[in-house]
Amino acid sequence: MAMTRELYGILGTKYVPLLIRRFSLWSTKKDPDLESALSRNKRWIVNSRLKNIILRCPNQVASVKFLQKKFKTLDLQGKALNWLKKYPCCFHLYLENDEYYCRLTKPMMTLVEEEELVKDKQEPVLADRLAKLLMLSVNQRLNVVKLNEFKRSFGFPDDYVIRILPKYSDVFRLVNYSGRKSSMEIELLLWKPELAVSAVEAAANKCGSEPSFSCSLPSTWTKPWERFMEFNAFPYISPYEDHGGLVEGSKESEKRSVGLVHELLSLTLWKKLSIVKLSHFKREFGLPEKLNAMLLKHPGIFYVANKYQVHTVILREGYNGSELIQKDPLVVVKDKFGELMQQGLYEYNHRRYLANLEKKREKGIESLKPVVRKKDRNHDGDDVDEEENHGDRPGGLFDPEERKRFYQILFSDTQ
Repeated sequence: MAMTRELYGILGTKYVPLLIRRFSLWSTKKDPDLESALSRNKRWIVNSRLKNIILRCPNQVASVKFLQKKFKTLDLQGKALNWLKKYPCCFHLYLENDEYYCRLTKPMMTLVEEEELVKDKQEPVLADRLAKLLMLSVNQRLNVVKLNEFKRSFGFPDDYVIRILPKYSDVFRLVNYSGRKSSMEIELLLWKPELAVSAVEAAANKCGSEPSFSCSLPSTWTKPWERFMEFNAFPYISPYEDHGGLVEGSKESEKRSVGLVHELLSLTLWKKLSIVKLSHFKREFGLPEKLNAMLLKHPGIFYVANKYQVHTVILREGYNGSELIQKDPLVVVKDKFGELMQQGLYEYNHRRYLANLEKKREKGIESLKPVVRKKDRNHDGDDVDEEENHGDRPGGLFDPEERKRFYQILFSDTQ
């Protein structure tokens, strides 16, 4: 610090101490199993989006230069070519006129076709899911632009508006009361009583008991268990009931809000949602202003974590360890994508290992024993080296050095 003051004195510049603010990432106490389930590891998300980009290109072929530009929108750094080479089972690269092009491999196209078939069969289920979302909303209407932020979480295809709404014109309609393009909304026309049953109520009906929340905390968590039992003693309030008469801040209002978030998570494919996106719907679903505090207040029901700067809430009862208990048919197909990715990544890493070993032999370097790294297997079948999984460390990708190292690993030029 003294040297810094001297330097400022030499330059004739007034010294102003630089205050670096350390952001504290709020989250629930670490649960290794759920952390593993949350480690969907940007790899799967990026490859899924790259797949959709390539499918929309003419003849379903994209130049690597074009994909490189798209990397910026995916919040990625590095060379797209290096990324694509890591997944030879998913992406086929070829050189034409001194330019690299990419198309999906035959196994990848087979899975794309299988996914489309599942989407067709799931249309009635998706229509009911959309109806339940509208029934949970305050005015039985949801903004299309905002709903698009959630569509993948609930399994809706990109074209769900033109794919589902026309076939169920007696249930849904598009409205625009303000006239602005961004104000287009989906409105519910038909209330279905048979759908107004929450996951909590459905589970209670099977057991022949009164509806109540379940707590998935270890028995050693004495105080959280006591708070949960006290909270659960209040009668359950269905999120599908009219809540207009509830007093904000009351126990009844909190019970309804917890029930609503529980139901929203139950409707998702992976029983989890981005908290930022969920916050965008506070008004539509009548959620409390201090949503974050409410989620953290109920660790037995919700697990709150931060992965790669994305705060997520996960429904504890939806998982057995790190495994999703009930898998939607769409999740089963997406798991196959993850397995194919893992197969290609294993082949790539094995080739790279052999190439590096050969280089060491040529240089006369004795091969060292391989360093065994802990693995974190996510539910999509992708293994993440501990070196790459910086979301588990203090600071995570907020640390510039950690972020730099993260991208160096992902986009290493070493073949």
